[in-house]
Amino acid sequence: MIEVRALTEHREFAEAVALQKTIWGFEEIELLPVRLFVVATKVGGQVFGAFDQGRMVAFLLAIPGLKPGGKYYLHSHMMGVLSEYRNAGIGRILKLKQREEAIAREISLVEWTFDPLEVKNAFFNIERLGAVVRRYVLNQYGTTTSTLHGGLPTDRCVAEWYVDSPRVTQLLDKGVFERPAEAARIEIPVAIQQWKHQDPARAREAQAAISNQFQEHFRAGLAVTGFERAEDKGTYILSKWPS
Repeated sequence: MIEVRALTEHREFAEAVALQKTIWGFEEIELLPVRLFVVATKVGGQVFGAFDQGRMVAFLLAIPGLKPGGKYYLHSHMMGVLSEYRNAGIGRILKLKQREEAIAREISLVEWTFDPLEVKNAFFNIERLGAVVRRYVLNQYGTTTSTLHGGLPTDRCVAEWYVDSPRVTQLLDKGVFERPAEAARIEIPVAIQQWKHQDPARAREAQAAISNQFQEHFRAGLAVTGFERAEDKGTYILSKWPS
């Protein structure tokens, strides 16, 4: 039985900081500090933890943002799950808790970034949550010390999760959503995760080619609206999307 609740105490924030190091292998300088978790809870952000018999096994941190024109949204900056608890649905439980709390506050948009090369995360964000993607950011965080990043530039897709939209509501209620007509595809080889460590030059070359495709399609007004998984690759499905 996994318990998910808001974090409020400094000792809990310290546990979340420790989880960052375990999950990503960051050096101390790259860890989000306790004080950021404190500030997030004071200025309208979200800090949730998932617990297994009192042990924190996952956390989520979001901070408030402001769009041009004065529209508020939540930037979901970090979510991490211990490796032994992955594939257990904990990430989805945390995101649904985030959605529930956002809707209660009349916040309709939650955004976050994710690595477009991570096929599993892409499938989760798009097919399990109903997020769409219209922006691609080059090397957002610079080169990090995390072994998971393999020394590559931290290129990121920006997920837009319209939490009370018909698309998301239909997906969460019925397990499906209406799919716009397909206009383009971008394929991600699963082997790129091995290339990061065994053939970095090949991994960087593949990342650059994928980056160019995303930017070209987004300039043309397309958005990622679906994702397909196969044993050897993941495929982003792009369609026309309102501006």
